[in-house]
Amino acid sequence: MADRTPPLSVEELHALVAGGEIDTVVLAFPDMQGRLQGKRFAARFFLDEVLHHGTEGCDYLLAVDPEMNTVDGYAMSSWERGYGDFAMRPDPATLRRIPWHPGTALLLADLAWNDGTPVTVAPRQILRRQLERLAALGYTAQVGTELEFIVFKDSYEAAWDADYRGLTPANQYNVDYSILGTGRVEPLLRRLRNDMAGAGLTVESAKGECNPGQHEIAFRYAEALRTCDQHALYKTGAKEIAAQEGVSITFMAKYNEREGNSCHIHLSLADADGRNAMAGPDGMSDVMRHFLAGQLAALRDFCLLYAPNINSYKRFQPGSFAPTAVAWGHDNRTCALRVVGHGRSLRFENRLPGGDVNPHLAVAGLVAAGLYGVEHQLELPEPCPGNAYTAGFEHVPTTLREAAGLWENSPIAKAAFGDEVVAHYRNMARVELDAFDAAVTDWELRRSFERL
Repeated sequence: MADRTPPLSVEELHALVAGGEIDTVVLAFPDMQGRLQGKRFAARFFLDEVLHHGTEGCDYLLAVDPEMNTVDGYAMSSWERGYGDFAMRPDPATLRRIPWHPGTALLLADLAWNDGTPVTVAPRQILRRQLERLAALGYTAQVGTELEFIVFKDSYEAAWDADYRGLTPANQYNVDYSILGTGRVEPLLRRLRNDMAGAGLTVESAKGECNPGQHEIAFRYAEALRTCDQHALYKTGAKEIAAQEGVSITFMAKYNEREGNSCHIHLSLADADGRNAMAGPDGMSDVMRHFLAGQLAALRDFCLLYAPNINSYKRFQPGSFAPTAVAWGHDNRTCALRVVGHGRSLRFENRLPGGDVNPHLAVAGLVAAGLYGVEHQLELPEPCPGNAYTAGFEHVPTTLREAAGLWENSPIAKAAFGDEVVAHYRNMARVELDAFDAAVTDWELRRSFERL
């Protein structure tokens, strides 16, 4: 069984509240974009009422655009349906202290309708369903996410006022692996590491990256749901801590024309005895071969889960360390799928997602793709031994429009996730495409105002 021991138990929370150390409890859930949405409660009221009975939230929280505008096309939530509530049911396994907010604890919620049935399109529920399918075969997914961000010396308010132009990055040049470069922002990185450790995350390291001001903090892998929950918490917490420090960070997939923010996702399978089911006597087990073949077979169809925004597709450029080829290789960073490690550490890495990814949806996609390969006993093709950018492999989708069309018409997606989930996230893509198609960009103004 996967370890679901919470960083903070309910009994410990009772004691901390009684002693006056905790006075606020945040109950939140990841929305379609992977953001935490929810409520702050007085701690005593939470323990007396909310912990056992839950609370309510408007169902439009899973049917809005990134700016929280109500939009049409969602079956579960609309003006016609009256924008009612769903129930937010606390998951005690996620309870933890939040060091960057004094006297505060947080836990995540699962969403259900008033009759008790789960909200099928909620990201956490989508992942749970795929993990249940995996568990039926006797496996548990172990996952690690590597999330990059860019630090700016400007506050979020100053960045907003500047229309996000002309911001000052925390480093002026490429600081990839540079100790000097990370030293420039170590007060922020140190606080991020220590506060996340205080929230129950196991911090591994921090390193510089290529884009000016770009950095990455790595956390130890864990059971898939726990990793995704912690990813969502870290992303929200990192922004809150940056704001408290008077700076800003972005997880945008492609902030500028230089290197984008990636979120490489590592996945392995554990059997009932906790052994790595992907390792075989001579390298990869048959299970891993089928599982990896499923990744290739579903990669294009599931790209909407890995690259959910218009900006996501700006990363996929040749020679950028972001993948363009539907290919796999041994420790080959030019491929979309990279096999690394050996024995107990053997795993694969999906290099498609950017920093804007919703981890619950992306990992659900990885598990569903792997199950497709296992159930159909798909054969794994030969690895790419060289430069996948120039080797003639099938190309990953280049636009959100292409990815949405593949997702909408995918028999693999419909079989794994169901028509309701497919339609819901296809509509999310439609909303973004309609908004972008109606916008006049700075690029158009610069090229057209005078010269055309």
